[in-house]
Amino acid sequence: MYYETQITIEKVTFSYDSVKALRNISFEVKKGEFIGLLGPNGSGKTTLLRCLSKVLKPKNGVILIEGENIRNITLKKLAKIVAAVTSKSPDQFNLTVTDIVLMGRHPYSEGLKWWETPEDLDVVTQTMKLLNITGLSNRKLPELSDGEKQRVLIAKALTQEPKVLLIDEPTNHLDIKHQIKTLKLLRKLTSGGITVIAAMHDLNLAAWYCDKIILLNKGKITAIGSPIEVLKPGIIEKVYGVKAIVKHEATKRIVIIPL
Repeated sequence: MYYETQITIEKVTFSYDSVKALRNISFEVKKGEFIGLLGPNGSGKTTLLRCLSKVLKPKNGVILIEGENIRNITLKKLAKIVAAVTSKSPDQFNLTVTDIVLMGRHPYSEGLKWWETPEDLDVVTQTMKLLNITGLSNRKLPELSDGEKQRVLIAKALTQEPKVLLIDEPTNHLDIKHQIKTLKLLRKLTSGGITVIAAMHDLNLAAWYCDKIILLNKGKITAIGSPIEVLKPGIIEKVYGVKAIVKHEATKRIVIIPL
């Protein structure tokens, strides 16, 4: 188990023109935690992930990764620490699955030109086995199902060998079997020291697999803590406008049933 603080976010604010997407967001993330970002559509989940990956620059506030201000970290160095999986697949890349996954090794290239090394190829091979996509190696990305694309993009992110994995809707387009397999994989990654921060919509899956829940609403943190602390009927109704029953199972998991 890991306890040291890996990410610190202090009073982060971000706006799209006049629309405030994040309002004074502050929290800490420990190494090896599985963090679930929950909240209604438009609550700021994806914007927060984009700020953490330096795609967006906060208007105010500070983001520290391993004690260093993200503004002072080069994109290449950051790519060796943080990998991101978005909710949309880049279908414009008419490349094979192997080539897409191999792109994750780009941060380890030297100079302006890059040829893959035996180490790069070994990392790609092992990661594709882990995600069970070896059989897709010669397929083109646009030819794949949405679920297959999701696994390919997760594999690409993992070939960066990141310390932090940011993932927007990890179970998007996946059937129930692959939803569970993907979340078990993310859970396994945290046991190996990788920190996972995932924007999710399914309250039950978040409750079962995440260590900590950060519940956002209108760009603000409504609640933060363990699933049992955050996913309470009163809080769910306040944020989502839906009444719910929260059952505590013998397995120490909770089950949320909307009414």
